[in-house]
Amino acid sequence: MERDRVFASPPQKKFEFDETVAAVFDDMLERSVPFYREVLDLTVRLILRRKDERLRILDLGCSTARLLLELHRAGARGELRGIDNSLAMIERARKKCAAFGAEEIVLALADILEVPIEGVDVVTANYTLQFIRPLQRPALVRRIYEGLNEGGEFYFSEKVLFDDPRLDKVMIEIYYDYKRKQGYSDYEIASKREALENVLIPFTVEENLRLCREAGFSRVDTVFQWANFVTFRAEK
Repeated sequence: MERDRVFASPPQKKFEFDETVAAVFDDMLERSVPFYREVLDLTVRLILRRKDERLRILDLGCSTARLLLELHRAGARGELRGIDNSLAMIERARKKCAAFGAEEIVLALADILEVPIEGVDVVTANYTLQFIRPLQRPALVRRIYEGLNEGGEFYFSEKVLFDDPRLDKVMIEIYYDYKRKQGYSDYEIASKREALENVLIPFTVEENLRLCREAGFSRVDTVFQWANFVTFRAEK
């Protein structure tokens, strides 16, 4: 796994999921997202608790197909499909799937704001909605709801804000301490923060819950949280 050093030098542009990021993305996730492996494992376990079902699973913003490969490894039966609008990510994902003997995973280069969503049992979006412009999120979540079969589930993980500005500041500081422990320098942390400004736009927990409720989901819960990272489950 190539080590993430993307922000060790001054950023030349805003954050993009280009080849430079795709090349180190797995390491970036491991070291930037607290409990990333545990959240993947939890999501897989929740999805596969219906062991006798053949599920149609769609991962929006699949990046390098990490979740889909975990589902495949865990014995998911049915259809595994991933969508991403980054060619570099899709190419990496296809190589990984071939290397792990999971060529049946269907990967497509497409815009998740435009791709048809219909007849699926589970939709996942890990740290994806936060990169969608806030005004576009309600329509996307509504499309996800409408595209799910009855009883279908939507799992998504997000970086979140806190309503209390003081608490939000403390949580950010705790998160930066976490990144330092993962080997990131203060310069890298600051550079990435600058590159992500107005690109990654987080909601509060309540705003994410309301987004799902207003789309029509009958039940929405948080199933994991560490500081300002939260995983949600919404049921149709």
